[in-house]
This record gives sequence, C-alpha cells and structure tokens, in this order.
Amino acid sequence: MTRRRSYPRVTADAPSRDELLPLIQAAASAADHASLRPWRLIELRGEARERLGAAFVDASGLAGEDAERLAAKPLRASLLIAIVAVHKPSFKVHEWEQDVAAAGIAHLLSLLLDDAGWGVMWRSGGHTRAEAVRRMHGLGDTEELLGWLYIGGKTESQKPDARQNFDAAESLSSL
Repeated sequence: MTRRRSYPRVTADAPSRDELLPLIQAAASAADHASLRPWRLIELRGEARERLGAAFVDASGLAGEDAERLAAKPLRASLLIAIVAVHKPSFKVHEWEQDVAAAGIAHLLSLLLDDAGWGVMWRSGGHTRAEAVRRMHGLGDTEELLGWLYIGGKTESQKPDARQNFDAAESLSSL
C-alpha cells in the first residue's frame, strides 16, 4: 500500500473481466454502513470509451481541436471502470455515507489492481455530473457518478511520487 501511486500513463494492456471479478469481490469488503452495497461498477472498453469521449464533448460544448482533445481523454487507458454511488433508501445511512462507501470500493479496488501489477489512476472532474455523461452511463435517478478508474499496464517512465515528502504528524491532531 505504501508503494501505490497514480499512473496517469499506462500501456494498452488491461486485466480481463475474469481477472477483475476476484478483485472486485475482495474490494467489496470495504466499510459499508448497514450493508447497503450502495454502489455499482461499469466496465468501459473499446467503443464505450469513444462514446464517453463524445459525451464529454456534448457536455462541454467545445468544438474543433479542443473537442478532439477532450474526446480522446477516455482513450488514455484500454479499460475504464466507472464508479457509481447508488443511493438507497435508509433512515440511518445518509446519501453522503453511501457516497463514502462507493468511494471506499473504488479505493480498495485501485489498491488491489496496483498489487496485481496494473497501473491505475482515479479520474473525475466536472463531467462526472453532466447530463450527457449520466445518459451515456445509463444512470438512474438515485445514482451519481464518482469518476473512473483508468487501468492499464504500468510504464517504467514514471515521475517520483510527490507523497514521499509527506509528514503524517502534520495531519494527525488530538482533542
């Protein structure tokens, strides 16, 4: 876990669905208030990534070269996994807690993928809440897109991890 880092550039290699399933099974052990499982994952490969790029452009209103660059963003990795928070009725688990549970799945899955040798980067941004992007993913009224895990082979030419200079004592306080 201490060696995990984001890989903004990955190779075209990607885990198969059969390789993903046990990792998702393990990630499902994340904290989940009231065992609601308020999340789902959507696998995007091939043409689905192009459709996502088109949805980005549709949401942005860009044209020309800027639109082309935006449309190409989902093509940075051959596998994207959309992280979706599914808000379920609960008198004791608020929607924000359900979002946290979905984020926990994403984070554990990114750690498991890294441990399995894959390069991963969680990407989000303003387009996650755009209507065109919601439609493209087929989201329901009670669902929110939290972002995508971009997954591929690790490259050797990575910059040093900026977190190496992190001082945990600066982040831990006492009451």
